Amino acid sequence: MSRETFVFKSLIPAPAREVFNWHKRQGAFERLSPPWVDCKILSRSGGIENGAQVTLLISNGPITVKWSLEHKDYVEGRQFCDFQREGPFAFWQQIHRVVPETDTSCYLEDIVEYELPAGGLGDLAGGRIIHHELESLFNYRHRTLIQDLVYAREANIRPIRVLVSGSTGLIGSALVPYLTSQGHEVARLLRPGTVVPDTDHNERIRWDPYEPKVDTRLLEGFDAVVHLAGDNIASERWTDAKKKKMIYSRLKPTQFLCQALNSLNKPPAVLVAASAIGIYGDRGLEDLTEESPHGEGFLADTCVQWEAAARGVDTDVRLVNLRLGVVLTPRGGALQKMLLPFQMGGGGPIGTGQQFFSWIDIDDVLGSIFHSIVTGTVSGPVNAVAPYPVQNADYAKVLGKIIGRPAIVPMPAFAARTMFGQMADECLLASQRVLPVKLTETGYEFRYPYLEKSLRHVLGKFAD
Repeated sequence: MSRETFVFKSLIPAPAREVFNWHKRQGAFERLSPPWVDCKILSRSGGIENGAQVTLLISNGPITVKWSLEHKDYVEGRQFCDFQREGPFAFWQQIHRVVPETDTSCYLEDIVEYELPAGGLGDLAGGRIIHHELESLFNYRHRTLIQDLVYAREANIRPIRVLVSGSTGLIGSALVPYLTSQGHEVARLLRPGTVVPDTDHNERIRWDPYEPKVDTRLLEGFDAVVHLAGDNIASERWTDAKKKKMIYSRLKPTQFLCQALNSLNKPPAVLVAASAIGIYGDRGLEDLTEESPHGEGFLADTCVQWEAAARGVDTDVRLVNLRLGVVLTPRGGALQKMLLPFQMGGGGPIGTGQQFFSWIDIDDVLGSIFHSIVTGTVSGPVNAVAPYPVQNADYAKVLGKIIGRPAIVPMPAFAARTMFGQMADECLLASQRVLPVKLTETGYEFRYPYLEKSLRHVLGKFAD
């Protein structure tokens, strides 16, 4: 049985104290959890100080393990250590060390000492795999930390209070730790029956989005509201009942929320309300900006009504209608549904493959939301898409390349329609070449403007 040591070290363009304090904040662990690994916190006591403990349930493909860790060897401003109490390794210890370089920079060094179970057999079977996984993990963590710290320093704003609806959804569950790890305060606006783990210590405000029932006193004093609620459009075929639910789940909650905000003595300065690029319909090769007229179809009509409902908020509140493109993350949405077919070698273009696919990295969704909150010149419709849309066939080719599988099995248009019905024509086969003009003109810098870099980031397939 041999113990291995893995070291990952990066120069961080921020003072050591700032970097260390970032790791102490609520949401830091969740923010640094890679999206290609399903990691749930089962229990947690304390932060990163000596004696604090956390138990995780980690799923990676077909393998699920329970992992209990305890913090020790804490040195304020310099280091903390995770020691395995129970889990998949015969031994595991990780030291997080922050080493000052200059007044404005430091080194972050992660030192992992581990021993695989089953002795030499475990080393033979899993040694290279573990090293590769650690390389991807810390590449992701350090890169994300650097980007967050740099963006926070450039934004240079005081801590703010943000109310988030849809906080347990695909975007909301990523947005909450993004905000709290930067030192902002978040409250979740939760529907009846929505369960949030006890390990989450953010404020919770209950409301019924289909009835005007909410204690408006609890909504006073927020700097911003982010409204993300809405039924998943891709969860099933668009039957009449499904389409009614899609509309109702967007219009009623938005109308009731605006009514509640209008009744406040201290309303928020800004409301960022989700919308979608589906508002443009099928537009072929046309360049679509925020000034483009809306298109035709059920989805376009739904988005038009959705945005109109949000305009019910008082004019004293700056309104941003965030028109979201296809969000890239393996935790849900289109990419999650595509991964298995591609991994099995059955992926390829849909229809002709010539239709434009306007996508955005999950981290740029979060960045776009925060940019919309803190940038006073951002208002009205905002296209939340990457600056370089691609055609569907090119998307398939890049995804296949990254996961190491051919992408040559097409899905004919008739097959897509047979499987998905109306959703195929309005989502899979529709062409939307959408451009983020407002974000670009107001100074937002995309972390991942190019498709291949985004997919490598969210899938942990970093280029050598």
